[in-house]
Amino acid sequence: MNGHQGYAVFFFEQALDVLGEAVKPFLHDSPAGRHVQCHEIDTGGALMEMTLHGRTPEGGDVSLELMVPTSMVRMVVSTQGDGSFGFGPRSDAAPARVLPVIGPTAPAADAPSEALPSSAQLVEPPAT
Repeated sequence: MNGHQGYAVFFFEQALDVLGEAVKPFLHDSPAGRHVQCHEIDTGGALMEMTLHGRTPEGGDVSLELMVPTSMVRMVVSTQGDGSFGFGPRSDAAPARVLPVIGPTAPAADAPSEALPSSAQLVEPPAT
């Protein structure tokens, strides 16, 4: 990953209805749903504070804060700079990593489990 790029804040559908036209300029559409793309968030109070960066019509940088009740927020997703944000199949998915064995006596990850005895290891009853 190239680094943290911000957050995608998803709202309940009822919250979007209540916020109405006021929130529409800040919404982005994606296959996962409509969301607000934020640079920073603060969830420490009754209101969720979202800091957004943008540009004025003249090309100048602008930073603004959007605050909504935390009860309106359905989900927050941290976005990364590698371009692989979203839900769905990945064409550039990295192969699974092989995890190291923990400790010098641990069995390999693909070793068969020894939690239950196999039928070949049944103990014969004592002779009478």
